[in-house]
Amino acid sequence: MSNSKLYKGSLTTIILKLLNENDKMYGYEITQRVKELTKGELKITEGALYPALHKLEAEGLLDVEVAKVDNRLRKYYKLTETGTKETVNKLEELAEYIKTMQALVNPKLA
Repeated sequence: MSNSKLYKGSLTTIILKLLNENDKMYGYEITQRVKELTKGELKITEGALYPALHKLEAEGLLDVEVAKVDNRLRKYYKLTETGTKETVNKLEELAEYIKTMQALVNPKLA
């Protein structure tokens, strides 16, 4: 999709959803999973991902585990209990937004 600005407001929800489904993930893994799920349509840059992860961590929605992998330290992100609850809220908000946009864009299908 040429207009990635449409996705910016959904980045938090995307991250929370992936972590909810996968228990824990590291940053690069998140970017690759999004690319895979969207068949390359959505590419999350490190410049967008890491500030979002740090913000979610600061808000108490994520915990970070550091593990040594191939002589390198890797940060794994996982949801806190609060993060799991917030994931439900964010997914409900997104579903409502999609429904509203569908009603505007294609009222016959709404």
